[in-house]
Order: sequence, then C-alpha cells, then structure tokens
Amino acid sequence: MKITDLHVMRMGTPGKGEGTNWTFVKIETDAGIYGLGEASLQYKDEGLIAEFGAFKRYLIGKNPFEIERLWTSLYRRVTWSGGPVTTSAISAIDLALWDIKGKALGVPVYELLGGKSHDKIRMYANGWPRKGNTPEGIFEGVKQVVDQGYTALKFYPFGGEQVAKIDRIEHGVALVEAAREAAGPQVEIGIDIRARLNIWSARRVAQALEPYNIAWMEEPILWDNPEALAQFAHEVRVPIATGEQLYTRWGFRSLLELNAVGIIQPDICHAGGITELKKIAAMAETYYVTVAPHNSNGPISTIASLHLDLCIHNSLMQEIFLSSIGLYNEVLTQPIEVIDGHCVPPEGPGWGVDLKADVLAKYPPKPFTPIESEPYVEF
Repeated sequence: MKITDLHVMRMGTPGKGEGTNWTFVKIETDAGIYGLGEASLQYKDEGLIAEFGAFKRYLIGKNPFEIERLWTSLYRRVTWSGGPVTTSAISAIDLALWDIKGKALGVPVYELLGGKSHDKIRMYANGWPRKGNTPEGIFEGVKQVVDQGYTALKFYPFGGEQVAKIDRIEHGVALVEAAREAAGPQVEIGIDIRARLNIWSARRVAQALEPYNIAWMEEPILWDNPEALAQFAHEVRVPIATGEQLYTRWGFRSLLELNAVGIIQPDICHAGGITELKKIAAMAETYYVTVAPHNSNGPISTIASLHLDLCIHNSLMQEIFLSSIGLYNEVLTQPIEVIDGHCVPPEGPGWGVDLKADVLAKYPPKPFTPIESEPYVEF
C-alpha cells in the first residue's frame, strides 16, 4: 500500500471568530483506503496549509503503515524541527495514518495501541452555557451540566491582566464558590487560569481556592519556564495541571523531571498525534503523573483522544466542549454520545466514523480580515 494524496479540509465553527476553523486532513492510498486527521490550530490556518503542502511532497509514495518511520522523518526532516505549526501538521498526518491502518486491518485504533485499559472514559465539561459571568449565572450553568450527568467540569473565573488585584480575585472566588454550591461536594471542578497570572497573583489565587476542593488549577502561569512552575506547584496546596501548549515528549521532559505537576494535558492535535501522546503518557506514568488530554478542537480530535484514553493506564478524564457536540454529530457519520458523564468512541475500524462532505460544505472556513484588525490577546 502506498500514499497517493493528501487533502486539507477546513470547516468554519459557528459562534467562533475568524481564523478559528476546524482543519482536517484526508490521506488517500492506492488501496482505496483513506484516513482522517485533525490539526485545528487557532489563527494559524495559513501556516498549517503551507506545512501540509511541504509534507505532502514527502509522503506521496510512502507506506502508510510505517507510522514511526514517517513521524520521525517529518519531525527531523529539516534543521527547524518542532513548534506549534509543524507539530500540529505532523499530529494530523499521524492520526490519519492510524485511521488507515485500523481500517486496513479491520480493527479500532485502540486495539492497535494495545487494547483497552478502561471500558469507558469519564468526560469533563467545558464550553457549557451560562448567563453572564456572575455567581448567579455560574450557579445556573453548573446545575445544568450536573443535571446532564457530568461529574466533572471546568471554567475560567480569573480573566484579565497578569497582576490580579484584590477585587478581581474576590470576584473569581465568588464564581468558584457558586460553582461548588451548585455542583455539590462530589463533582470535580477544574479552574483554568489560561496562564493569565504572574506568580505573585497566582499564589494569592491558589490560597483563596483552597476551601473549594478544586480538581486542579490549570496553567496558573506561563508554560515556558518549568522551573518557575515547579517552584509554584511545590508552594501551593491545590493540584496543578498544564501542558496544552507543550509539544512532543521533549517539551514535557523537564516538567516531569522537576515533579512540577500532577496532571498533564497534551493536545492530540498539537503535541504529536497518538504516536507521541502514547509516549508522553508512558513517560508521565513513570513519575506517577496522570493524563487529561486537552481538547478544544473538532470531532476527529475528540474521537482520537477517546481511543488514546481507552488504552493508557494513567488517563484521568477527557475534556469535551458541550457547545460543540451538536456540530460534531452533524458532521460525523456516527454520533459522539456522552452517557452519565462517560463516553466511548463509535464502533468500527479506524476511528469508526467519517466526515460528511455535504455538512463540511455548509460551514465554509472563516478567513482573517486584513492584517491591521487581526485579533491578539493583550497581557
């Protein structure tokens, strides 16, 4: 079997801004089997498309079963290895190759990875509806999530600049208090800081969160100084999680060696695909660190993450955006079903699903407006 072509397919996502499309790849073979991958990377579509063009020239004629050889060849092909655009493109190709192999052998991807370690995966809800960023709005939103059967959720109560003043901390804590009251004592609540705080402010926030028994404080500070993050994690009394903006096993190495966190959150669309996340999870297991893959992407990302979660011993739970499930199930040939807060991938070889071309066509990608009005986050 040989690779004959690679196509990039993009889909606009209702309710999100320009440049936040879902980006898929379809790799075709001379056996009539094709595989699907995803590399949705906010605001970097143009870079991804160019990278796929470069990779396509290399992939044509290669054996799609040689996933390890192809992964390493793509990653090491030039002097400039890694980075979010390159590694996201590799991730999508890797996912598509696993889909091809599963289809060719007639088994789900998780069977190729060693089979199940779990029968179902606990999901944690993100992107859930709320009426305003007030305690009343958060209370109502959390109640709706819990009533749907979820036993874990996440939200973002501490926005703004890196230096958090007392009134901002008090407002964020009031939101967490409302969430805990609505959820009850048994539901896990993750608090995502999105690296918006400096260490001084993050310490104050961590201390204020102690009474609410949170599941984790996510990305309390920027991810590019593992020593600082480790120092912070060792000083506070709440669990720390990070990893959505780290790539490959090399990006996670220092974090693990420093015993900086108890939960890592690699993204299957950005950190290297299933091939690399399996290795990252194995590294984490030697440090007794659990894995909760990040997932703010599209449907292939979600399904591929579920296949990974099923076969790694140290998977904790899987992120899913409630606001995206309806669109997932519109574009997929089989639905993603969350039952009592748990999920399994659809049955069938490979991913077990396909994308509907007619639905993709209904949601054209949203390009950027001229450069002077491109969106950037202010710190």
